[in-house]
Amino acid sequence: MDTIDVSNLNRQFLFREADIGKPKAVVAAEFVEKRVKGVKITPYYGAIQDKDEDYYMQFQQVICGLDSIEARRWINATLINMFDPSNVESLKPLIDGGTEGKSPPSRFNCFKGQSRVVLPTLSSCIECQLDMHAPRAAVPLCTLATIPRQPEHCIEWAHIIAWEEERKGDTLDTDDPEHIAWLYQKALKRAMEFSISGVTYSLTQGVVKNIIPAIASTNAIIAASCCNEAFKIATNTNPYLNNYMMYSGDDSVYTYTFEHERKEDCPVCGNLVKDLRVNGNWTLREFIDWMKEQPDTQGLKKPSLSKSGKSLYIQVPGLEQQTRPNLDKKLSELVFEGEEVAISDRALPVTLRYNLLFRK
Repeated sequence: MDTIDVSNLNRQFLFREADIGKPKAVVAAEFVEKRVKGVKITPYYGAIQDKDEDYYMQFQQVICGLDSIEARRWINATLINMFDPSNVESLKPLIDGGTEGKSPPSRFNCFKGQSRVVLPTLSSCIECQLDMHAPRAAVPLCTLATIPRQPEHCIEWAHIIAWEEERKGDTLDTDDPEHIAWLYQKALKRAMEFSISGVTYSLTQGVVKNIIPAIASTNAIIAASCCNEAFKIATNTNPYLNNYMMYSGDDSVYTYTFEHERKEDCPVCGNLVKDLRVNGNWTLREFIDWMKEQPDTQGLKKPSLSKSGKSLYIQVPGLEQQTRPNLDKKLSELVFEGEEVAISDRALPVTLRYNLLFRK
């Protein structure tokens, strides 16, 4: 659902100034078809979550250049759930690439990227590799609420505080242009109140989706790596990547390839219940806040929790108000030692299952 922004023009060669505001998929398809005669591309402008398994089953492989961890986790789980051991055609290799660039507010040049190949159920999947993603840098709520100093603080205020206060019943969709525009207007007004400059629509989108803009050379290197892997898989001319390549351009050019091991307790490709050590004196609210900060559960937005058929906290209209009192109860009051708790979230394609073990 992404559209072309002026900030894209310095690092994405398929777009021109006249294309600003148009769907990236449509413009890219038209450009490539004009440049490479005989190529036929069918663009799709919409959320990847809107397509069912039949749509993805028609492809031989899937190449991702997504801009969020949530989207990567969704397509990863979808391809794994599609796999049928009795049907070899249902195995769809996933090739994923990502880049980073100047990370605000430090503006430190960290030109980095990675490419990886995932064979659903056979190799380490994206869920197994979540520890490779740095957790989102946290800003104290007191800073956001009282003394913002940077444009990013104003955007986070709109994202975390203003949205919850003014649109509590709505689930924030970071791929919805209307939602991003609303956050941008709120952040811009907040910035004006504190005489802070630099709040733009593209920066709002980047902060909310945790996008760190890269440079053209980094994008080209990672794109070339992904295309190389796609060619090798399609033609069987050479062994494909096994299974993770890291690139760094901070100081000269450095690459490192290694095999990221599959986790037997992965909730997606392993489908096993994981043990989770927690403080039994935490309230359910504190537990949820803590889970949002953990590498394995990045992307949690409005989680719902249940145990053995009983709802602990459900974030849907009607049920949320009924289960809200549990938020202030201690975990030790709500679950037994070692009891299984299921966590579901609209942002996650699977239900996470944990045995809660209380710290001594």
